[in-house]
Amino acid sequence: MPRHPITDFLDTAAGPILDVRAPAEYAQGHIPGALSLPLFTDEERARIGTTYKQVNPEKAVLLGLDFFGPKMRAMVEQAQKLAPGQEVRLHCWRGGMRSGAVLWLLELAGFHVNLLDKGYKDYRRWALAEFARPRQLRVLGGYTGSGKTAVLHALAQRGEPVLDLEKLANHLGSSFGALGQPPQPTQEQFENDLAAALARLPTDRPIWVEDESRTIGSLGIPNAFFEQMRAAPLVVIDVHSEARVQYLAADYGRHDAGGLASAVLRLRKRLGGLVTKEALGAIADGDMPRMVELVLAYYDKTYGYGLADRPATTVPAATTDAAANATLVLAASQGNQLAVVTTPANHDSDTAGGPAHQ
Repeated sequence: MPRHPITDFLDTAAGPILDVRAPAEYAQGHIPGALSLPLFTDEERARIGTTYKQVNPEKAVLLGLDFFGPKMRAMVEQAQKLAPGQEVRLHCWRGGMRSGAVLWLLELAGFHVNLLDKGYKDYRRWALAEFARPRQLRVLGGYTGSGKTAVLHALAQRGEPVLDLEKLANHLGSSFGALGQPPQPTQEQFENDLAAALARLPTDRPIWVEDESRTIGSLGIPNAFFEQMRAAPLVVIDVHSEARVQYLAADYGRHDAGGLASAVLRLRKRLGGLVTKEALGAIADGDMPRMVELVLAYYDKTYGYGLADRPATTVPAATTDAAANATLVLAASQGNQLAVVTTPANHDSDTAGGPAHQ
């Protein structure tokens, strides 16, 4: 029975990862790609914990065996479905009795088991260390509606290393960012997925990441990584406000009026009563460009304020064409122009769009 440190467990050990913690623990956060094979239900785990604390450890172990015995066959059959190759990677919380019991059972059934030494707790330590590991970041900024996410995808298609934080967060960053997105993961799962994504990226090349606020929807970017983002060279795509309005109007027009209205109402304290009323009226009239103009004024002003004390290289762009703008961004980067500090133009608006949406 090999016991693997976390890096060997993730990179070289074979077989699907089986997480034998209780369902609630798995739902809170798990190793990306791990499959749930719980030894105990949430209720059983709670009863064992209570017995451990209020009676004694021996009684808790016996209670656990009472729960474990009747389900052994079912666990083996489920493991056979999850790992038809008969080799698995296995872990619990700390590499203790739960994984030890399932290890014994699966080896008895003919499985080759690779055990994670120190369990899921060690994965969490590894994840936190990934956020602090120095990386060559390049931050892609731009006013709301500049199509930054699409430019990131275009950069990825050209072989550039890219980290898509908004995809990991299931949120596009603004009050409108949840529209059309699946539910956000837990904070713990977001961190797990982010660490895994970072580990897959090269360490000897610049990594492009979109300029974000400290939070994306309800999720926070880990401090150690956010500090690296803020210290990294910033390239701002500077697209005229009219093009951005058209871009966002086409995007928002795909969503239902109720969702758009809810997003506007979440901003009502910042927009003010009159602007909120006008924006809601524009939604009711199906006038997406007007609604976008009203909301964009707030986002532009907020982002413009945030850019005031941040050195940035500006990349003027005539349209929101992602492929064309990716070319411009790469030219600025490869032309060693990242050292040129400029201030993004504000065009005909007194505002600037932020790491909010698109």
